[in-house]
Amino acid sequence: MEQEHEMEAYSSFARVYDLFMDNVPYGAWSEYLIGLLKEYGIEDGLVLDLGCGTGKMTRLLASAGYDMIGVDNSEDMLEIARDGGNFYDRCDENEAEEELESAVPGIESRILYLLQDMREFELFGTVRAIVSICDSMNYLLEEDELRQVFQLANNYLDPGGIFIFDLNTVYKYRELLGETTISENREEGSFIWDNFFDEEESINEYDLTLFIREEGELYRKYEEVHYQRAYELETIKRLLDEAGMEFVAAYDAFTRESVREDSERIYIIARECGK
Repeated sequence: MEQEHEMEAYSSFARVYDLFMDNVPYGAWSEYLIGLLKEYGIEDGLVLDLGCGTGKMTRLLASAGYDMIGVDNSEDMLEIARDGGNFYDRCDENEAEEELESAVPGIESRILYLLQDMREFELFGTVRAIVSICDSMNYLLEEDELRQVFQLANNYLDPGGIFIFDLNTVYKYRELLGETTISENREEGSFIWDNFFDEEESINEYDLTLFIREEGELYRKYEEVHYQRAYELETIKRLLDEAGMEFVAAYDAFTRESVREDSERIYIIARECGK
């Protein structure tokens, strides 16, 4: 028996997000991110995770000693984050054990989760750094939206504070995703990902069909549509400047090397530059 539901992006996917993302080496990603933060003198203090999802990176940064704020506009994602991720239900068991072992007593007391749209986020004060990974910035489809986020970041950063975020590149959307279909089947659920990239508009669309196991042999069908925009590095530099931020560096992801033509993901570092 099958029941069909149409949901907003990440509403139903939240339940199995970590399950299907267990190929992402969050531990290695966090080490890279922490290394960048420390390069700019940020070894502790308040850090905002913008677009935190189910909070995996948020918890890893909290375990590293940062006082974390997680912002996301998905209530379902934040519910999982507040529950500590429900690791054994949603993650690869080995990674779950590794993440639990890395946690420190009282870790949840270091995390404040806020249900907010990143285009309009509000904080009670400033933070030492803001981070945003897993292509959250690509979900901002208009330059005005991205500029607004940069302006808010500049406003809520301490003087000289750092904003670190990643982006999927035009190369990745055009050459690696393009018009493809990706599927995966597991006991807990399966998905079909139909991808389309409009190069003229630089918009990537993927239609996601999920079959999530409820109980016994019952699987529910969910459908979601996600849109992301590909931005050129020069556009990012211009928007940061227009927002009053200082562009500091851009790296090929997880390296300290310059961005290449075939970089699939890049990291951007920007600095607060006056209110």
